Amino acid sequence: MNEEPPVSTEASTVDEWTRALAGTNGSPGGGAGAGVMLAIAASLMSMVAGYSERTDGRSDSQPDDLTELRARARSLRETALRLADEDSAASSAFGAAYHLEKGPERDAAVRAASVDAARASSVLGRRASEAVDDLEWLALHGNPALIADVVVALGALRAAITGARTNVSFDLAAVSRAGEPREQVRDENPEVWRSVALFDRARDRIDAITAAVDDRAAPTDHV
Repeated sequence: MNEEPPVSTEASTVDEWTRALAGTNGSPGGGAGAGVMLAIAASLMSMVAGYSERTDGRSDSQPDDLTELRARARSLRETALRLADEDSAASSAFGAAYHLEKGPERDAAVRAASVDAARASSVLGRRASEAVDDLEWLALHGNPALIADVVVALGALRAAITGARTNVSFDLAAVSRAGEPREQVRDENPEVWRSVALFDRARDRIDAITAAVDDRAAPTDHV
Protein backbone atom coordinates (compact mmCIF):
# COMPACT_ATOMS: atom_id res chain seq x y z
CA MET A 1 0.00 0.00 0.00
CA ASN A 2 1.44 3.35 -1.07
CA GLU A 3 2.19 5.86 1.67
CA GLU A 4 0.51 9.19 0.95
CA PRO A 5 0.29 12.25 3.18
CA PRO A 6 -2.98 12.47 5.14
CA VAL A 7 -5.63 14.89 3.95
CA SER A 8 -8.54 16.48 5.76
CA THR A 9 -11.71 18.11 4.53
CA GLU A 10 -10.73 21.32 6.34
CA ALA A 11 -7.21 21.70 5.03
CA SER A 12 -7.63 20.31 1.49
CA THR A 13 -9.18 21.61 -1.68
CA VAL A 14 -11.87 19.51 -3.34
CA ASP A 15 -9.28 18.51 -5.95
CA GLU A 16 -6.76 17.42 -3.31
CA TRP A 17 -9.32 15.51 -1.26
CA THR A 18 -10.81 13.64 -4.19
CA ARG A 19 -7.33 12.86 -5.49
CA ALA A 20 -6.55 11.26 -2.14
CA LEU A 21 -9.85 9.38 -2.29
CA ALA A 22 -8.85 8.08 -5.71
CA GLY A 23 -5.53 6.80 -4.37
CA THR A 24 -4.58 3.50 -2.79
CA ASN A 25 -4.05 4.64 0.77
CA GLY A 26 -7.55 3.71 1.92
CA SER A 27 -7.85 6.92 3.94
CA PRO A 28 -10.07 8.67 3.02
CA GLY A 29 -12.33 5.87 1.91
CA GLY A 30 -15.99 5.18 1.36
CA GLY A 31 -17.01 6.13 4.89
CA ALA A 32 -15.38 9.54 4.57
CA GLY A 33 -17.03 9.85 1.18
CA ALA A 34 -20.38 9.31 2.89
CA GLY A 35 -19.52 12.16 5.25
CA VAL A 36 -18.79 14.48 2.34
CA MET A 37 -22.08 13.47 0.69
CA LEU A 38 -23.84 14.39 3.93
CA ALA A 39 -22.08 17.76 3.91
CA ILE A 40 -23.28 18.34 0.33
CA ALA A 41 -26.85 17.50 1.31
CA ALA A 42 -26.67 19.84 4.30
CA SER A 43 -25.22 22.65 2.19
CA LEU A 44 -28.03 22.38 -0.35
CA MET A 45 -30.60 22.32 2.46
CA SER A 46 -29.16 25.53 3.83
CA MET A 47 -29.26 27.16 0.42
CA VAL A 48 -32.85 26.15 -0.32
CA ALA A 49 -34.00 27.25 3.14
CA GLY A 50 -32.36 30.63 2.61
CA TYR A 51 -34.06 31.23 -0.72
CA SER A 52 -37.38 29.95 0.59
CA GLU A 53 -37.28 32.40 3.49
CA ARG A 54 -36.77 35.32 1.16
CA THR A 55 -39.19 34.34 -1.62
CA ASP A 56 -41.97 32.22 -0.16
CA GLY A 57 -44.86 34.54 0.64
CA ARG A 58 -47.50 31.90 1.20
CA SER A 59 -49.54 32.04 4.39
CA ASP A 60 -48.18 28.71 5.59
CA SER A 61 -44.58 29.92 5.47
CA GLN A 62 -42.84 29.94 8.84
CA PRO A 63 -39.74 32.23 8.69
CA ASP A 64 -38.65 31.45 12.25
CA ASP A 65 -38.75 27.72 11.58
CA LEU A 66 -36.87 28.21 8.32
CA THR A 67 -34.18 30.18 10.13
CA GLU A 68 -33.81 27.32 12.60
CA LEU A 69 -33.81 24.78 9.79
CA ARG A 70 -31.04 26.66 8.03
CA ALA A 71 -29.03 26.84 11.25
CA ARG A 72 -29.39 23.08 11.68
CA ALA A 73 -28.27 22.53 8.11
CA ARG A 74 -25.19 24.73 8.56
CA SER A 75 -24.28 22.92 11.76
CA LEU A 76 -24.79 19.57 10.05
CA ARG A 77 -22.44 20.55 7.23
CA GLU A 78 -19.67 21.23 9.73
CA THR A 79 -20.41 18.06 11.67
CA ALA A 80 -20.46 15.97 8.51
CA LEU A 81 -17.00 17.13 7.47
CA ARG A 82 -15.65 16.43 10.95
CA LEU A 83 -17.16 12.95 10.86
CA ALA A 84 -15.63 12.40 7.42
CA ASP A 85 -12.18 13.14 8.85
CA GLU A 86 -12.85 10.91 11.87
CA ASP A 87 -13.80 8.11 9.52
CA SER A 88 -10.54 8.62 7.63
CA ALA A 89 -8.65 8.16 10.90
CA ALA A 90 -10.67 5.02 11.65
CA SER A 91 -9.86 3.70 8.18
CA SER A 92 -6.16 4.23 8.82
CA ALA A 93 -6.38 2.20 12.03
CA PHE A 94 -8.34 -0.48 10.22
CA GLY A 95 -5.69 -0.76 7.52
CA ALA A 96 -2.85 -0.80 10.04
CA ALA A 97 -4.53 -3.64 11.93
CA TYR A 98 -4.80 -5.78 8.82
CA HIS A 99 -1.12 -5.26 8.05
CA LEU A 100 0.00 -6.80 11.34
CA GLU A 101 1.43 -10.27 11.29
CA LYS A 102 -1.27 -12.92 11.60
CA GLY A 103 -1.92 -14.01 15.16
CA PRO A 104 -3.83 -13.06 18.32
CA GLU A 105 -2.46 -9.51 18.34
CA ARG A 106 -3.65 -8.92 14.79
CA ASP A 107 -7.08 -10.39 15.54
CA ALA A 108 -7.49 -8.16 18.57
CA ALA A 109 -6.41 -5.09 16.61
CA VAL A 110 -8.82 -5.92 13.77
CA ARG A 111 -11.69 -6.37 16.22
CA ALA A 112 -10.98 -3.04 17.94
CA ALA A 113 -10.54 -1.15 14.68
CA SER A 114 -13.69 -2.71 13.21
CA VAL A 115 -15.80 -1.72 16.20
CA ASP A 116 -14.42 1.83 16.12
CA ALA A 117 -15.13 2.08 12.39
CA ALA A 118 -18.67 0.74 12.84
CA ARG A 119 -19.36 3.25 15.60
CA ALA A 120 -18.05 6.11 13.47
CA SER A 121 -20.30 5.11 10.58
CA SER A 122 -23.26 4.67 12.93
CA VAL A 123 -22.87 8.22 14.25
CA LEU A 124 -22.64 9.59 10.72
CA GLY A 125 -25.70 7.67 9.57
CA ARG A 126 -27.75 8.76 12.56
CA ARG A 127 -26.96 12.40 11.92
CA ALA A 128 -27.91 11.92 8.29
CA SER A 129 -31.17 10.22 9.25
CA GLU A 130 -32.08 13.12 11.52
CA ALA A 131 -32.00 15.44 8.50
CA VAL A 132 -34.76 13.63 6.61
CA ASP A 133 -37.56 15.58 8.32
CA ASP A 134 -36.08 18.95 7.39
CA LEU A 135 -35.40 17.89 3.83
CA GLU A 136 -38.93 16.55 3.48
CA TRP A 137 -40.27 19.94 4.65
CA LEU A 138 -38.18 21.70 2.02
CA ALA A 139 -39.37 19.27 -0.64
CA LEU A 140 -43.01 20.00 0.18
CA HIS A 141 -42.90 23.67 1.21
CA GLY A 142 -39.61 25.15 0.08
CA ASN A 143 -39.07 27.48 -2.86
CA PRO A 144 -40.55 25.53 -5.80
CA ALA A 145 -37.95 26.99 -8.17
CA LEU A 146 -35.29 25.02 -6.26
CA ILE A 147 -36.97 21.61 -6.27
CA ALA A 148 -34.16 20.24 -8.45
CA ASP A 149 -31.66 21.25 -5.77
CA VAL A 150 -33.81 19.50 -3.18
CA VAL A 151 -33.72 16.31 -5.24
CA VAL A 152 -29.94 16.51 -5.51
CA ALA A 153 -29.84 16.92 -1.72
CA LEU A 154 -32.10 13.89 -1.35
CA GLY A 155 -29.71 11.87 -3.52
CA ALA A 156 -26.70 13.02 -1.51
CA LEU A 157 -28.44 12.26 1.77
CA ARG A 158 -29.43 8.82 0.50
CA ALA A 159 -25.84 8.12 -0.48
CA ALA A 160 -24.63 9.14 2.98
CA ILE A 161 -27.16 6.91 4.73
CA THR A 162 -26.60 3.97 2.39
CA GLY A 163 -22.84 4.29 2.86
CA ALA A 164 -23.18 4.40 6.64
CA ARG A 165 -25.51 1.38 6.62
CA THR A 166 -23.13 -0.68 4.50
CA ASN A 167 -20.06 0.28 6.50
CA VAL A 168 -21.71 -0.49 9.84
CA SER A 169 -22.82 -3.89 8.59
CA PHE A 170 -19.48 -4.70 7.00
CA ASP A 171 -17.43 -3.58 9.99
CA LEU A 172 -19.53 -5.55 12.48
CA ALA A 173 -19.17 -8.60 10.26
CA ALA A 174 -15.40 -8.04 10.31
CA VAL A 175 -15.49 -8.39 14.10
CA SER A 176 -17.10 -11.80 13.67
CA ARG A 177 -14.56 -12.78 11.04
CA ALA A 178 -11.83 -11.91 13.53
CA GLY A 179 -13.15 -14.57 15.88
CA GLU A 180 -15.96 -13.01 17.95
CA PRO A 181 -19.36 -14.76 17.81
CA ARG A 182 -22.08 -12.83 15.98
CA GLU A 183 -24.35 -12.82 19.04
CA GLN A 184 -21.56 -11.36 21.16
CA VAL A 185 -20.94 -8.62 18.60
CA ARG A 186 -24.62 -7.72 18.73
CA ASP A 187 -24.84 -7.78 22.52
CA GLU A 188 -21.71 -5.66 22.96
CA ASN A 189 -22.78 -3.07 20.39
CA PRO A 190 -26.59 -2.93 20.57
CA GLU A 191 -27.03 0.67 19.45
CA VAL A 192 -24.68 0.28 16.52
CA TRP A 193 -26.32 -3.02 15.58
CA ARG A 194 -29.82 -1.48 15.62
CA SER A 195 -28.73 1.45 13.50
CA VAL A 196 -28.80 -0.70 10.35
CA ALA A 197 -32.60 -1.02 10.57
CA LEU A 198 -32.87 2.71 11.31
CA PHE A 199 -30.93 3.50 8.17
CA ASP A 200 -33.14 1.20 6.11
CA ARG A 201 -36.20 3.16 7.23
CA ALA A 202 -34.54 6.50 6.51
CA ARG A 203 -33.52 5.35 3.04
CA ASP A 204 -37.07 4.20 2.29
CA ARG A 205 -38.43 7.60 3.40
CA ILE A 206 -36.02 9.39 1.09
CA ASP A 207 -37.13 7.21 -1.81
CA ALA A 208 -40.78 8.01 -1.06
CA ILE A 209 -40.10 11.76 -0.85
CA THR A 210 -38.14 11.69 -4.10
CA ALA A 211 -40.94 9.85 -5.88
CA ALA A 212 -43.52 12.29 -4.51
CA VAL A 213 -41.79 15.33 -6.04
CA ASP A 214 -40.51 13.75 -9.24
CA ASP A 215 -43.31 15.20 -11.36
CA ARG A 216 -42.22 18.68 -10.27
CA ALA A 217 -38.48 18.08 -10.39
CA ALA A 218 -38.39 16.33 -13.76
CA PRO A 219 -41.62 17.32 -15.56
CA THR A 220 -40.36 16.35 -19.03
CA ASP A 221 -40.28 12.73 -17.88
CA HIS A 222 -44.06 12.88 -17.47
CA VAL A 223 -45.02 14.44 -20.81
